[in-house]
Order: sequence, then structure tokens, then C-alpha cells
Amino acid sequence: MGEDRQVVAAALSRRPGAFEALVRRHERLVWHLVYRMVQHPEETRELCQEVYLRVHQQLHQFRFESALSTWIGRIAFGVASRHLRRRRIPLVDLGHDEAGSALEGIADEYDLQARHERDDMAAHLEHAVAALPPLQRTVVTLYHLDELGIGEIARITGMPAGTIKSHLFRARLRLRQELRESAGDHL
Repeated sequence: MGEDRQVVAAALSRRPGAFEALVRRHERLVWHLVYRMVQHPEETRELCQEVYLRVHQQLHQFRFESALSTWIGRIAFGVASRHLRRRRIPLVDLGHDEAGSALEGIADEYDLQARHERDDMAAHLEHAVAALPPLQRTVVTLYHLDELGIGEIARITGMPAGTIKSHLFRARLRLRQELRESAGDHL
């Protein structure tokens, strides 16, 4: 939090390069959150600019009740969510509530056939993640790729932890189903 306070104080006092440093420090998080939701690079660039504009306009309201990254992530999530609602793209697909279990790891063998199967599975997984509804796609990638905890994702999205767990569970079920179909039930 001490580093957050310094960055915020520098940006609020309009120290040269301070806001740019704040952007550089959080640009990966902002890009990933927005891109995972909208899945279009040009729209993501525009929305990221909107996020930074809002951060600049609202930075004086930041109260250090959370990490600066959480606060900025929440703004990014809100901007991307509003964009999807304006385009009438649902954040969640409620039609996939089948029961099942989480994805299992893939064996780590080094022969050519196993390598090909892993590469093929990774391509299927990437495609399946991209096909998830925006909210589930974002939650599953924040949790598994960015390794954020349920609590941090809940703070970023403004949703209860139980809701995040539910979306994560549904995303895993849907991924498992997609991977089974594309891999010929080898999971």
C-alpha cells in the first residue's frame, strides 16, 4: 500500500511522468481484463483509453480501501461490462448448468505423439476459453492464468465471492464439455 500511496500522490500532484508510470504499472491488468471481455483488439485499445481517462478523472476519489490494482481493475471491468451491455452482448450464458467436475491436468510426456496431443489440446482449450461468455472467460482467466484469488476477483468485479465461484465452476464445466467434444472424450 505504501507504493500505491506514493504513485497516487505523485499523480495527483501532477509530477511529470507520474500518471504515465501509473499506467505502465497497471496496463497489463487493464488490457487483459478488457480484452478477455470484448475479444477485439481495436475495441480493447479504445476501452483501455477510456479506463485510463476514468482513472485520471477519479484518482482523487481513491481511498486506499483496496490495492490500487484492484480499484483500477474494477474500473476496467465496469468499462468493459458497460460496453458489452451497450452492444447487447450478454455477460453470462445461463444455459450451461450441467453437473460435472473441474478440468484435470494433461500428462507431461515428451514423445512426439504426446507433444502433438498437448499442442492440439492447448489449441482446443484456447478456442474453448474464447467461446465462453465474457464474464466466465474473464473469471477463469483471472483465476487460472493471472493466478488471482477468488477474493481479489470479487473485489475487481464487485460481485460476491460465491458468485465468482459459481461462474468459475460453470466455466470449467463448459470447458470440459467443449474439450471432450473436440478431443473425442479423451479427458
